[in-house]
Amino acid sequence: MKFIKLLLVLITLSSTFSATAQDEKRFKIHTIAFYNLENLFDTINDPLKFDEASPMMEMAASNRGEVYKSKVKGMARVIADIGRDQSKNSPAIIGVCEIENRKVLEDVVNDPLLLGKDYGIIHIDGPDARSIDVALLYQKALFQPITTSSHELKIYDDNTRKRKYTRDQLLVSGKLEGDLIHLIVNHWPSRSGGEARSRPKRVAAAKLNKHLIDSLQSNDPYAKIFTMGDLNDDPTNESVKKVLKAQAKRNRVKLKGIYNPFETMFKDKGYGTTAYRDAWSLFDQIMVTKPLLEKDYSSFMYYKAGIYNKQYLTNKRGRYKGYPFRSFADGGYTGGFSDHFPVYVYVIKEVEQ
Repeated sequence: MKFIKLLLVLITLSSTFSATAQDEKRFKIHTIAFYNLENLFDTINDPLKFDEASPMMEMAASNRGEVYKSKVKGMARVIADIGRDQSKNSPAIIGVCEIENRKVLEDVVNDPLLLGKDYGIIHIDGPDARSIDVALLYQKALFQPITTSSHELKIYDDNTRKRKYTRDQLLVSGKLEGDLIHLIVNHWPSRSGGEARSRPKRVAAAKLNKHLIDSLQSNDPYAKIFTMGDLNDDPTNESVKKVLKAQAKRNRVKLKGIYNPFETMFKDKGYGTTAYRDAWSLFDQIMVTKPLLEKDYSSFMYYKAGIYNKQYLTNKRGRYKGYPFRSFADGGYTGGFSDHFPVYVYVIKEVEQ
């Protein structure tokens, strides 16, 4: 656990703080992150699931065991590294998506790189047609869950009007070293069929997300909420801007409002978490509610956000140079990690001298 020294008065809330000898305070820092694990499936064909369509099951049976071990080790390596630059620790909490079941996460958190962190797992089997779910990992020494619930998204095929089964939204409330926080983990419908045609499905996902946030805020207007996930939409798309009404500037966030630090990264700096046809998208985001933006650091507050895009997570050559170094491509295993970069936020809390 690391302490950081900050000035009594913030220069800017989104930048690095400075300190003087007279005005130094000490702050505890934790990382809260999100990562799309890109088709983390096991090697067993589940007759009750459509897992045979996964890249893992499409490989020759003789190769699956070694590929699975390598994939698990790669996911553990990335999770162990996220946020370490400042917190000197792996994430206190991390939402994940594109996982098949609880067992694959047990294998990840029991990797030697993470075993000592004693991660707990919150996973509820969802109805997704491809058998991929969302989940939450947390260090048991730092976060204690209180309530957990899964919320289904009902969307329908454009032509047949039959229901399309997709990922649930996972809501977890608990205490981060004594501070009550709420986390929603998302994996919104894909852009299959084109962005415009599939847009209503993500708008529906945003409406469900907004309903969950509104419900928490109706019980407590000052609820500290993190909503995170692979939204398959950028921070500037309708689902985020018009439905969630997320703000790019923290000084414009009103009570019960939402701040999205990733909008500025995308719109002004051109950053992204996934790439396709030479265009970057920032589908992976973490947004926070206004009570996390206050200046009273007697409880955990938002500090800053980032995209974890270290060199080893990036393709070094070829037509996909600079893209995320994905695990599966051209029908085989690449030895890479994911087709998405992880995202994270730091939260800080003042500690006594």
